Amino acid sequence: MQFFIAGQWQSRDSVIEVTNPYSGEVIDTVPKATASDVDAAIEFAVRGAEVMAAMPGYDRFVILRKTADMMRQRADDLARTLSSEEGKTLREALFEVDRSAQTMELSAEEAKRLGGEYLPLDGGKGTQGKMGFTMRVPCGIVAAITPFNFPLNLVCHKIGPALAGGNAVVLKPASDTPLSALKLVQILLDAGLPPLAISCITGSGAAIGDAICTDRRVRKISFTGSQEIGERICRIAGLKKVTMELGSNSPLVVLPDADMDKVVQATLASAFSNAGQVCISTQRMIVLDRVHDSVVEALKPKVESLVAGDQLHDASQMGPMIRESDAARVEDWVQEAVGMGAKLVCGGSRNKALMQPTLITNARSDMKVVREELFGPAVAVQRAESVTEAIRMVNDSRYGLSAGVFTRDIDSAMRFAREVHSGNIHINWGPMWRTDLMPYGGLKDSGHGKEGPKYAVQEMTEMKTVVIHTS
Repeated sequence: MQFFIAGQWQSRDSVIEVTNPYSGEVIDTVPKATASDVDAAIEFAVRGAEVMAAMPGYDRFVILRKTADMMRQRADDLARTLSSEEGKTLREALFEVDRSAQTMELSAEEAKRLGGEYLPLDGGKGTQGKMGFTMRVPCGIVAAITPFNFPLNLVCHKIGPALAGGNAVVLKPASDTPLSALKLVQILLDAGLPPLAISCITGSGAAIGDAICTDRRVRKISFTGSQEIGERICRIAGLKKVTMELGSNSPLVVLPDADMDKVVQATLASAFSNAGQVCISTQRMIVLDRVHDSVVEALKPKVESLVAGDQLHDASQMGPMIRESDAARVEDWVQEAVGMGAKLVCGGSRNKALMQPTLITNARSDMKVVREELFGPAVAVQRAESVTEAIRMVNDSRYGLSAGVFTRDIDSAMRFAREVHSGNIHINWGPMWRTDLMPYGGLKDSGHGKEGPKYAVQEMTEMKTVVIHTS
């Protein structure tokens, strides 16, 4: 596929191969952008930002609403593209396409709701004859930098609110999964988006990331990815608005009064979807002593029965990881934990990029599988003696994106909600749950700022205060 910059689809002699993670087959190529391509994209985006700022909110609503409709019409093609390049099962890919269309719908509605408020200036001294109000205006150019694991919906969570707010967008999708994003750009253009309002640059982040993030014409950066790269962007971005959606090692706490059937169901759903490559995937379980053994015994056959294989086959319940090197890293961390005293209950091995669903017990906080972000299909189970100790173990992390607890006791649930240092708290479900309209973002090293179209639009616009002085 070509990339889209300066209002045109373009090719380059140097290309990046996009491969199927399961088979290794090359499914397409995309151009490898350079810093000069970034400059051209931003130059034209300056003009695109003027066009979008002048466009009435209702017209932006119509474009985004039509985009959502067209995404649903092309759902099968989008899902097969997404599954082929990312590795998630076709069922998961179809679900992502539907969520992505919802995200664009929600963004469309927000385009009609941008407004300010009347300011009661007479509450201050010396304000006679003064009246004031606020108004929201676009940032201008938004740089959207997205990861591989949700290559359509996370793009929509950035592009949709940015366009709804009247901005132009320079999109840099992950090099492993650019095809879904490029197809979305075509849909936006087909829906009537002005060509100068969007660019999609494909290439290595190491080669073009700095050029995007340091350019003073870019006024807002929205990034989803690793904590290390997020920190680098914050260091080099300068005086820009920045939203950071970063990593996690999300915990699930199980108290003795939990519904064990639901615990098993939630663990399977929230730990092994997309081969565990979800920033809010259940990575560590903290189970109180009284129910520890029964939880592990209930989980073991369910995890062993998960069918991992070719993501394009209907029988597969879990596909490969995005790269063989990532699967090898997960395997190494599991083996390291076992070498440090953890017990391998099931899984633990891989075949190329296909990592088997894995469950380990006797995990400790000094093991990488607990301390760092695993981003793979393995769950490490820890013991706790009390609710107090479980909360301490949850908070013993530099991350704070999402956490879950199972309990039927309202006091324990509310204590968990108050005391756990996490941006998202789930009572009686795992940490991996999100509806696309909710505010979503983390604490500590998991980032700052909120996504969800209503909240992202606030991040992608600026507030002006207007005071009228009457005689």
